[in-house]
Amino acid sequence: MKRYDQLFSQLKTNKRGAFFPFMILGDPTPAISLKIIDTLISGGADGLELGIPFSDPLADGPVIQNSNLRAFNSGITVSQCFEMISSIRYKYSQLPIGLLIYANLVFSQGIKNFYSICAKLDIDSVLIADLPLEESKPFVQTASYYNINPIFICPPNPNDNLLRKISIYSRGYIYLLSRTGVTGIEKPANITSEEIINNLHKYTSTPLIQGFGISNVTQAKQIIKTGVDGIIVGSAIIKIIEDYYDQIDSMLKKIEIMSIKFKSVLLK
Repeated sequence: MKRYDQLFSQLKTNKRGAFFPFMILGDPTPAISLKIIDTLISGGADGLELGIPFSDPLADGPVIQNSNLRAFNSGITVSQCFEMISSIRYKYSQLPIGLLIYANLVFSQGIKNFYSICAKLDIDSVLIADLPLEESKPFVQTASYYNINPIFICPPNPNDNLLRKISIYSRGYIYLLSRTGVTGIEKPANITSEEIINNLHKYTSTPLIQGFGISNVTQAKQIIKTGVDGIIVGSAIIKIIEDYYDQIDSMLKKIEIMSIKFKSVLLK
């Protein structure tokens, strides 16, 4: 749990926001996926949000759906994903690493076994995209037992009761949705309302990270000025993989440039 604390403390001192890229492990192949992660980190990523390929990603739009399909086509398995995370952790011992996944991936491993594996891999957090707060108790308890941060999503239209519950259960950070619907860059991100941010700050000191639809540095700059602590960028990066999956050098260069640009504008 300490990696998030250390990161956000350092960023607060430097008056910067966090840049967390998201990608699906194994897209377009396991080996290239690891090269992309190296590129994102060299470009300034403060932490990683990683997805394990899933056949029915309900919260994701076409870009990330296609990413899952490319990963499956590469022959990736869940056990290979865990092996990849192990090698990433070995190489980047101080980097926060979170999983952003679906509940069936946890159930298929068994809740206790899944979080035990995460603990052995030294994963910092797990966000289960389709897990309602009302059904989260066994997941939260098991995550806490294994010293893993449970992350919850705050929708763009929460009531006060939901804000309080999210503040109680989330550790590491709270994921602010930029808008309703699925992931993707087709619809731009919205600015989270000042009221939501202020109410969350009233209930918790847990950092606030915004995601969904952040496709350019202008949006990122506007979002970070609202008082959130960072951004998650997924589809914009994965679209580069889609467009250049057969031109690896160009793909890596464009991803590096995008990472540097996002990182450079996150000044508070």
